[in-house]
Amino acid sequence: MRNIKLTIEYDGKDFNGWQKQPNKLNIQGTIEQAIKQITKEEIDLTASGRTDAGVHALGQVANFKTNSNIPIEKIPIAINTNLKKSIRIVKAEEVDEKFHSRLSCKRKTYRYVINNSEYESAIYRNLETFIPFKLDIKKMQKAAKLFEGEHDFKAFKASGTSSKSSIRKIYKAEVKLNTNNRIYIELTGNGFLYNMVRIIAGTLVEVGEGKLEPESITQIINSKNRENAGKTLPARGLFLLNVEYE
Repeated sequence: MRNIKLTIEYDGKDFNGWQKQPNKLNIQGTIEQAIKQITKEEIDLTASGRTDAGVHALGQVANFKTNSNIPIEKIPIAINTNLKKSIRIVKAEEVDEKFHSRLSCKRKTYRYVINNSEYESAIYRNLETFIPFKLDIKKMQKAAKLFEGEHDFKAFKASGTSSKSSIRKIYKAEVKLNTNNRIYIELTGNGFLYNMVRIIAGTLVEVGEGKLEPESITQIINSKNRENAGKTLPARGLFLLNVEYE
């Protein structure tokens, strides 16, 4: 039995998230069907974590077990042939049988993309959130640093979170401005709560708007009260950038 690790890129716009669900288009089920086409096996594909409806990925990781002897270098091409154009397998690796894409994961990085120019993009409108009024990047950068470290992020989780603990560690929190007026909010952590990145991004936008001072981030974290944090930004601006293992 071989254990195959896949690195996956997808546009989440037309999908009801990663998780397999009856009668709803989802990424997991779509890829499993594509793998079944080439291996003739019932496949159980395990991801590093679920992404919600409309969320994208540049580096999602998933693994599956197979008895197929297809050469590893041909697996991405073979699977992609049976996939929608909005999902691509960008890499396949044969890994140790103990590797588990979720349980072996050490760090994840998410990116939230904001179009902070005067006009909404016709081309990238489903891959970013449009905010036309100028945001104060320096204040947002200052505020972002206060998310770093281990905290109870109860104020930054949506209702419906199944996790028993809301304590997470953020290794790096950055706000970057590109030359085309795109703002990237990037968070690297050991795990994220339901909607946590989108709520943090929404809170940083309020800092950029001047509704909150950068220093208020610490108070919001300590309050553990969702009502004190910013709004949840739309799913279309969120990307799972990469997943790290040791």
